[in-house]
Parts: sequence; structure tokens; C-alpha cells
Amino acid sequence: MPPHVVIIGGGFGGLNAAKALRKAPVRVTVVDRHNHHLFQPLLYQVATATLSPGDIASPIRWILRYSRNTRVWLGDVRSIDLRIRRIMLGDGALIAYDYLIVATGTSHTYFGHDEWAPYAPGLKTLEDALAIRRRILVAFEQAERETDPARQQRFLTFLLVGGGPTGVELAGTLAEIARQTRAEFRNIDTRTTRIVLIEAGPTILPSFAPALRDAARRSLARLHVEVRENTRVTAVDAGGVMLGAERLDAGTVLWTAGVAASPITTTLEVPLDRAGRVIVEPDLSVPGHPEAFVIGDAAAFLDAEGHQLPGVAQVAMQGGRHAARMILRRMHGEPSKPFVYHDRGSMAIIGRGSAIADVRGVRFSGPIAWLAWLFLHIFELIGFRNRLVVMIEWATAYITRQRSVRLITYQDQ
Repeated sequence: MPPHVVIIGGGFGGLNAAKALRKAPVRVTVVDRHNHHLFQPLLYQVATATLSPGDIASPIRWILRYSRNTRVWLGDVRSIDLRIRRIMLGDGALIAYDYLIVATGTSHTYFGHDEWAPYAPGLKTLEDALAIRRRILVAFEQAERETDPARQQRFLTFLLVGGGPTGVELAGTLAEIARQTRAEFRNIDTRTTRIVLIEAGPTILPSFAPALRDAARRSLARLHVEVRENTRVTAVDAGGVMLGAERLDAGTVLWTAGVAASPITTTLEVPLDRAGRVIVEPDLSVPGHPEAFVIGDAAAFLDAEGHQLPGVAQVAMQGGRHAARMILRRMHGEPSKPFVYHDRGSMAIIGRGSAIADVRGVRFSGPIAWLAWLFLHIFELIGFRNRLVVMIEWATAYITRQRSVRLITYQDQ
């Protein structure tokens, strides 16, 4: 019987590994707790009512429909026993494997303050995005009904904790929502909306060059977004946050700071870094277990210059393909090769017609970077239907300045 390769996670890394093994003489099982692949770089656009959930997600079974050696299991992995090469699911089901690829990604981390989570939701899943969209839109509705000016302003104040790409993109989009909806309300002027981006480190967008950070700050300033760097949040509650001794009241607090590897990595019983990522070998394998690989955000991997690789889609995609190749090499008795990441650049969009980009050392900002960001993300989306719909939605939003899915929905009680 052909060797059995189990891939945990249907994200960028897991799918690329499965596709790389499509014609290999192996049996592949992809296990994920969701039945869909999520294009996370555009998740914030669901949270800000630009796109619908179906625009950025596709069923894993549909994506792998032509991979005849691959089956897909919907399941929540609870533990991995590397010694006996077995995985346990939440319902008690067991899966034996010959080779393993762990591509479970990350979750939010509140740096030891999990009690902040109910007041400052993070953005990692479609459920998170819909919950955040609801909070944002309800805040404007509450402000419209409020007669007390102080309480009204609190509803119109949004705090974003974390100055990475997600925080910057969310802040810019929120500012545009406030500017574009002013004619729809009668008792409030949405242009008085206050948006504060809080970063504990010395700078927002630390992975970008200083010139691009400055361009991003200028774009945020034009949108009237307040940027607070070197500012650490010390408490979060239903009414706002504490910044040391300073109190900032807000109706909505969103968490875009800090990530931790999926808890499943703790069951491997191997060395982890502070964020819970597996400290992998140069070929992305688990120390002492050459048949098991950890890729993407779940892996702690240092490049040739000693820097931790960023938690971006390209790292996971390249890691997934590399792990698949190393499995095939081991099946043929060939030695492994170290993983080499090829940085294709990074981008962040700040608002309408404004973005920053660093593509293989070529740095630019403004409308050209914005167009590059648009076309790149359309190209990387999975499926012709999603590409077409997103392109139409973006064109419509740009021309009409209207967000078609500004709907408040509620989960079943």
C-alpha cells in the first residue's frame, strides 16, 4: 500500500503541499476543522463590509477535486503522537500516518491576558470577521440613537491594538467607511469618528522600510487616523483601554496585535519558541522525527541572516511545497535539502488609492502600489468565480464609494 501522508490544515501551506503530492505514489489525507480554505489577506475586507464571506473562501474538497489520491476529513485535531505516528481527533477518531505535515497556522494571543478577548476580538476566521463587522456597524447605529454627546462620541471611537498590516489596513478602511456614510445619518456626523491605531513597538509596519512606514503614516494622517507608537495597552474592558495611567474610552476595540501558534504544537512534545512555534530543522522537519514537518506560521524557522520568517502566505506556500518534495526524496532514499525562502515582497493597503509595496527591493507607494496590491490579490485568489466577483465588487466600491455588504447579522441565540 502506498505511504500515507497526513496534512493538518487546509490553509495556504497545507493546500500547496497537497497539490504538490497530487501525482505522487502516496495516499494523502487533509484534515481541517473547517470545510473551506480562507484567503486571510482579504479577511479584513469582510470585517469592513467590502466583501462577502464566500468571496474569499472556497470548499477544500472543491479545490482538491482533481487530486485523486487525496481525501478530505472535517475534524478537529486534538493531539499528535510522534512516537507511534498517530493523530487523535476531537471525536476520538484516530489517523495513522507514515509522513506528517503540520500546517495549523496561528491564533490570537493577548500576552497572558485572555480576559481581554471578549472586549477586543481578533481577526483570524470568517466568524471573527462577521462578528467584527457587526460590532462596527452597530456602533454607528447606537451613536445615531444616542442623545448624550459624550456617549455618542464613545460609540464613534474605534481603537485598534497592533500596528502591523492588518491593523493599518483596518484603520484605513474604517476611516473610509466614516467618510463615505455621512449622508446616511441624521443625528451624527460620521466624519467626527475617531480612529486610534495603537502600537506597542517603536513603529507601525516594522517589517517595511522606513520610507514606506513614513508613507503609510502620511496616508493614515490624511484619513485622520491617530497613530500612537511606543504605547502599550495595560488593560481592556467594555468601555475602552488603559495605556498605563491614561484612559481611552471607545465603543469598539479590535485586537490586531500578537499571534501564537495553534495549541496543537504543544502535543508534539518538542522544543517550542515563545510564541508556541516548533523550532524546526533546516529542512522544516521536527527534531528527531524526519518523517514529520511543520510549516508556515506554526514553524520557527530562521533565514540565512538569522531572522524569523514572517507569518505571510508566501512562506507557508513555499514551505508546503518544500515539505512535499522532501517526503518524496525520503521515499526514494535521497537526503533532505534545507528550505530556502524566496521573498517576493510585501504590500499593505492604507485606503482608497493608497498603498505601500516592497517587491524584491523595489519600494514604491501611492496609486501604483495600490493597483499592484489589487491585481496581486485578485491573481492569488482561488477560483475564477472569486476573482471575478472580487474584481467587480472593488470596481463598484471605487466608483460608487458604496460597500454592498454593510449588513448587520446575528448568530442564533
